[in-house]
Amino acid sequence: MKILDIPQSGKRGLTVSEQGRNGQISRILAIPSNPRTAAQMAVRHALSSVSARWRTLTEEQRSAWRALAMTRKSAPRLGQSGPLTGSQLFAKINCSLATLGLAQVDAPPSFPQFPDNPVGGLVITNAAGVITLKLGCPNTPANNTTVRGSAPCSQGMASAQSYRILGVLPAPVQGSCDITNLYKARYGSPAVGTKVFVRVNQNIDGWEDYPVSTWAIVPAAS
Repeated sequence: MKILDIPQSGKRGLTVSEQGRNGQISRILAIPSNPRTAAQMAVRHALSSVSARWRTLTEEQRSAWRALAMTRKSAPRLGQSGPLTGSQLFAKINCSLATLGLAQVDAPPSFPQFPDNPVGGLVITNAAGVITLKLGCPNTPANNTTVRGSAPCSQGMASAQSYRILGVLPAPVQGSCDITNLYKARYGSPAVGTKVFVRVNQNIDGWEDYPVSTWAIVPAAS
């Protein structure tokens, strides 16, 4: 429920505070389901193995990560952010690399100069019941560009609640990238009339740029 209180966010006992669209919200803590899917277990394994690797670094290597982390800010929360710790940056970079199946690093990679992300809008077609999802892309983006998607939702939704990694963006063909197989492997074929949200980040050495976000509604068969 909406409450009048100082801005706050997080869990206290059995109560969770967060910022809603119309102000401060307080709700009862809900324990999320834990289906232990293959995707969940892969992320947990990557995080635990990366955390263990941090302890195997030399102190010189850890100092290098700490120095770079001081130049990078955390995601803003309640209008506030601060520098990362060395272990947080180490986990962020190496978990990103692990997700893409790339070799992990012991030395911190410099923050890259990202090219303009050429990915454009999502276009969904329905040819006699065969649904295809494509992203406009006139030029080739950076290698290992990551595609995230949300489950099909009501077309009345203005934004997605959560995104999951679908995979690496396929190479563009005739000005578009076909993400049909990536999306259907995760969520199945979206139903007619539902809305699909997609985000795309360029990934260089484990660093990601700001996402390009787009959506489309699944049309009726033509």
